[in-house]
Amino acid sequence: MDPFGGEMSWPSAIFLLVVVVVAAFLVAMVILGLFETRKEKQAAAQTDDLRQLVHRYEQLAENTLDAQQRTAADLAELRARTTSIEQLLRSVE
Repeated sequence: MDPFGGEMSWPSAIFLLVVVVVAAFLVAMVILGLFETRKEKQAAAQTDDLRQLVHRYEQLAENTLDAQQRTAADLAELRARTTSIEQLLRSVE
Protein backbone atom coordinates (compact mmCIF):
# COMPACT_ATOMS: atom_id res chain seq x y z
CA MET A 1 0.00 0.00 0.00
CA ASP A 2 1.29 3.46 -0.87
CA PRO A 3 1.40 5.88 2.08
CA PHE A 4 0.31 8.58 -0.36
CA GLY A 5 -2.79 6.62 -1.30
CA GLY A 6 -3.35 4.14 -4.07
CA GLU A 7 -0.86 1.63 -5.39
CA MET A 8 2.86 1.89 -4.80
CA SER A 9 4.58 3.02 -7.98
CA TRP A 10 8.29 2.83 -8.71
CA PRO A 11 8.84 6.59 -8.40
CA SER A 12 7.13 6.71 -4.99
CA ALA A 13 9.02 3.59 -3.84
CA ILE A 14 12.32 5.17 -4.89
CA PHE A 15 11.32 8.43 -3.19
CA LEU A 16 10.54 6.61 0.07
CA LEU A 17 13.78 4.69 -0.16
CA VAL A 18 15.72 7.93 -0.66
CA VAL A 19 13.92 9.53 2.31
CA VAL A 20 14.76 6.54 4.51
CA VAL A 21 18.41 6.58 3.40
CA VAL A 22 18.70 10.35 3.99
CA ALA A 23 17.06 10.02 7.40
CA ALA A 24 19.40 7.17 8.33
CA PHE A 25 22.38 9.22 7.15
CA LEU A 26 21.27 12.22 9.24
CA VAL A 27 20.75 10.04 12.32
CA ALA A 28 24.20 8.50 11.79
CA MET A 29 25.76 11.96 11.48
CA VAL A 30 24.11 13.09 14.73
CA ILE A 31 25.31 9.96 16.52
CA LEU A 32 28.85 10.43 15.18
CA GLY A 33 28.76 14.07 16.28
CA LEU A 34 27.73 13.03 19.77
CA PHE A 35 30.51 10.44 19.91
CA GLU A 36 33.09 13.00 18.75
CA THR A 37 31.89 15.50 21.35
CA ARG A 38 32.12 12.85 24.06
CA LYS A 39 35.60 11.87 22.92
CA GLU A 40 36.74 15.51 22.97
CA LYS A 41 35.34 15.98 26.49
CA GLN A 42 37.18 12.87 27.66
CA ALA A 43 40.40 14.08 26.05
CA ALA A 44 40.00 17.48 27.73
CA ALA A 45 39.33 15.81 31.08
CA GLN A 46 42.38 13.57 30.64
CA THR A 47 44.53 16.59 29.78
CA ASP A 48 43.25 18.40 32.86
CA ASP A 49 43.97 15.35 35.03
CA LEU A 50 47.47 15.15 33.58
CA ARG A 51 48.07 18.84 34.35
CA GLN A 52 46.94 18.29 37.94
CA LEU A 53 49.22 15.27 38.22
CA VAL A 54 52.20 17.25 36.92
CA HIS A 55 51.39 20.07 39.35
CA ARG A 56 51.24 17.64 42.28
CA TYR A 57 54.54 16.08 41.15
CA GLU A 58 56.18 19.51 41.00
CA GLN A 59 54.94 20.33 44.50
CA LEU A 60 56.20 16.99 45.80
CA ALA A 61 59.58 17.50 44.15
CA GLU A 62 59.83 20.99 45.64
CA ASN A 63 58.89 19.73 49.11
CA THR A 64 61.35 16.86 48.82
CA LEU A 65 64.14 19.23 47.79
CA ASP A 66 63.36 21.49 50.76
CA ALA A 67 63.41 18.51 53.13
CA GLN A 68 66.71 17.28 51.68
CA GLN A 69 68.26 20.71 52.07
CA ARG A 70 67.08 20.98 55.68
CA THR A 71 68.39 17.49 56.40
CA ALA A 72 71.74 18.33 54.84
CA ALA A 73 71.96 21.51 56.92
CA ASP A 74 71.07 19.60 60.10
CA LEU A 75 73.65 16.94 59.28
CA ALA A 76 76.33 19.58 58.68
CA GLU A 77 75.47 21.17 62.03
CA LEU A 78 75.65 17.79 63.78
CA ARG A 79 79.04 17.09 62.18
CA ALA A 80 80.31 20.46 63.36
CA ARG A 81 79.06 19.78 66.88
CA THR A 82 80.57 16.29 66.85
CA THR A 83 83.91 17.69 65.71
CA SER A 84 83.90 20.32 68.45
CA ILE A 85 82.96 17.72 71.08
CA GLU A 86 85.79 15.42 69.87
CA GLN A 87 88.26 18.30 70.07
CA LEU A 88 87.04 19.14 73.55
CA LEU A 89 87.43 15.51 74.64
CA ARG A 90 90.95 15.32 73.16
CA SER A 91 91.95 18.49 74.93
CA VAL A 92 90.70 17.08 78.27
CA GLU A 93 92.75 13.88 77.92
